[in-house]
Amino acid sequence: MIAAEDTRRLRALVARLEVQPSGRLLSYHEHNEADRAEELLDVVRGGGTVLIVTDAGMPTISDPGFRVVAAAVAAGIAVTAVPGPSAVLTALAVSGLPTDRFCFEGFPSRRAGERARQLEALTHEPRTMVFFEAPHRLAETLAAMAAAWGADRPAAVCRELTKTYEEVIRGPLAELVAWSEAGPVRGEITLVVAGAPPRDVPSMVALIAEVLARVAAGERLKDATAAVAEASGQPRRELYAAALTARSGNGPASGAAGRGH
Repeated sequence: MIAAEDTRRLRALVARLEVQPSGRLLSYHEHNEADRAEELLDVVRGGGTVLIVTDAGMPTISDPGFRVVAAAVAAGIAVTAVPGPSAVLTALAVSGLPTDRFCFEGFPSRRAGERARQLEALTHEPRTMVFFEAPHRLAETLAAMAAAWGADRPAAVCRELTKTYEEVIRGPLAELVAWSEAGPVRGEITLVVAGAPPRDVPSMVALIAEVLARVAAGERLKDATAAVAEASGQPRRELYAAALTARSGNGPASGAAGRGH
């Protein structure tokens, strides 16, 4: 059985390849994926083979297929893959950005507030980041990224990869925002954004001293610890415990603790 995201596209493809499929063709897309997963597994249980084909990407990667693969794994049914087009890896390869470490973040939220929270959580992500985005939301997403990570963060907009009108626009986020706002953008979009540059992490002694200085200025220890931990990226509990110890006179910043008590 061939489970195709779009049976018409599959028929056009095999016609060009002059291949005659021998299996039964079944429509399998995001709207019926959950309902048809068990039907596909029954084919395999009966001794058959199921081939999952998607239109313009890799099955299971923001394409149909994950549910049936997860169900097959849970049922002990063998699953393998014939590598096909992957916008994630293709965009990485042509972006000109580091590829030794990367993460795939899928589609950002359509809601501005939730998207802002998602991007804020990635502020200190050191790996190159890959996103998918719809063309009509590209400009606002790029603007949100520039606001969250800085206008100078290097990035690449990869459009219509491996297709006739393939285009890759590279530059800092601010330039990409201006480009995306200059005219309508069409096609399937993959965004590649450089990871955060290495940060100068203050020593624990310096952080404790900052916490205790804020306490001496009138802040609660809990609030001061939370603020310093968020700014430095240090675990809040670890910093709180260290500041508490220092304030009691047993830690490395006990001198500062005595002055701020």
